[in-house]
Amino acid sequence: MDDEHAVTMGLALEEAAAALAHGDVPVGAVVLGGGEVVARRHNERERSGDPTAHAEVLALRDAARATGSWRLEGTTMVVTLEPCPMCAGALVAARVAAVVFGAADPRAGACGSLYNLCADPRLNHAVRVTPGVRAEECALLLTRFFAARRDR
Repeated sequence: MDDEHAVTMGLALEEAAAALAHGDVPVGAVVLGGGEVVARRHNERERSGDPTAHAEVLALRDAARATGSWRLEGTTMVVTLEPCPMCAGALVAARVAAVVFGAADPRAGACGSLYNLCADPRLNHAVRVTPGVRAEECALLLTRFFAARRDR
């Protein structure tokens, strides 16, 4: 495993844990550009009442503001859970170079598990995918969250 990705996944895990404070599914995302953190966010759907407030979308919005461009060429998204179709589509639309994720999502993952929008040749851009970075930690955070919700 690439040490830089493992370290950055630690930042994404911190973001995911922050989502717990307002009852959101613990997913965190970090955008890297030029070896630096450009943006970092966590899910805020419950907090904002916005169905598009996934960690990835929020981080892409912040990264676009920080760089002054919606074209995020050369950037890498590091996220604790495999992006869904909406988020994978946003990665493609933003021209992100690579996505690194922790836990796979066999029910809604769109970076190789259920779909693979990042490598669909019919789209105008491809995103390199690196799965499974600190996957056990990422999955455990989600498993504990959903187990606690079932126990209520």
